[in-house]
Amino acid sequence: MEEQTMCRMGLGGGRPALALFSFFLLTTFGLSRTSDQDQFCSLTSPCDTITSSPTTMSGDKEQTFIMIKPDGVQRGLVGEIVKRFEQKGFKLVAMKFMWADEALLKKHYEDLAGRPFFNGLVKYMASGPVVPMVWEGLNVVKMGRMMLGETDPAKSLPGSIRGDFSIQVGRNIIHGSDAVDSAKKEINLWFKPEEQIKWKSVEDPWLYE
Repeated sequence: MEEQTMCRMGLGGGRPALALFSFFLLTTFGLSRTSDQDQFCSLTSPCDTITSSPTTMSGDKEQTFIMIKPDGVQRGLVGEIVKRFEQKGFKLVAMKFMWADEALLKKHYEDLAGRPFFNGLVKYMASGPVVPMVWEGLNVVKMGRMMLGETDPAKSLPGSIRGDFSIQVGRNIIHGSDAVDSAKKEINLWFKPEEQIKWKSVEDPWLYE
């Protein structure tokens, strides 16, 4: 009977420790076969049928454009940067590993076209592969910028990406959108609609109220 109960909850089959712990919670706290069990199954593994209410949040769920620059790629920081955004709770929607040409980079940095460093910036960004990404979440544009740190790494706090991994402005590892409108523009420049994956994360109920 106990084995049948655990199997119906999707907790058997090669995971004895998890199954034992799950059954302990079931018997100790008296989870029912209705809504409590549905919530419990989402903690561990999918049940055959789960009925849950949609996640709600106070604020704007938006997208931001993040790009790891050639220095970040060459220094092997791609995994570390992706990990930080995932651990924060943001959802990855799109990602590429590519070598951008100067035409695309000039379009991306067109608001800086009149600055004396523009040509050097474009040539540097075209000197190696980059990793453009789209991340989604509550207030992700503002919070993403906070995670990146200041444009000048010397002014970035420890714990930020630039504060931890870079020294000079010209090698500050990463780009991030500075506003919702610019994020939309950059995302549309680097990604086609079909390259942006629409999916629901099982973590949402544990991130948003």
